[in-house]
Amino acid sequence: MEVVLTLKDLGFILIVTCVVVLLIYCISLIKNLVVTVKHTNKILEDTQIITDIAAERTKEVNEAVGDLSGAIGGIAEAIKGNQSIAAALSTLVNSINSLKNLILKMKNQGESSNVDIE
Repeated sequence: MEVVLTLKDLGFILIVTCVVVLLIYCISLIKNLVVTVKHTNKILEDTQIITDIAAERTKEVNEAVGDLSGAIGGIAEAIKGNQSIAAALSTLVNSINSLKNLILKMKNQGESSNVDIE
C-alpha cells in the first residue's frame, strides 16, 4: 500500500492541527476566565459591604463632630457672656456622652461583623 501526500495535503493537515491546538488553548482560557470572574465578583461584594460600613460610620462620626463643635461653640459663647456656663457644660457633657456611645457602638459592631477577604 502506497500513500501519496502532496504539499497541498500536508498544508491542510498542518492547518487543521493548528486549529485544534488553538481550540484547546481557547477552552483553557475561557475556563480560567470563568474562575477569575467568580473571584472578582466575591471581591466586589466584599468591597460593597466595606463601603456601606464606612459610609455608615462616616455619618455617625459627622454627627458626633457636629455635637462636639456645637458644645465648643457653646463654651465660646459662655466665655463671651452670652450663655450660662452651666448650659455650656451640659452641652459639652452631652456631646462627650454621644461620642462615647458612638465609640462603644463601633467597638461592638467591629466584634460582631468580621469580614474575611481571601
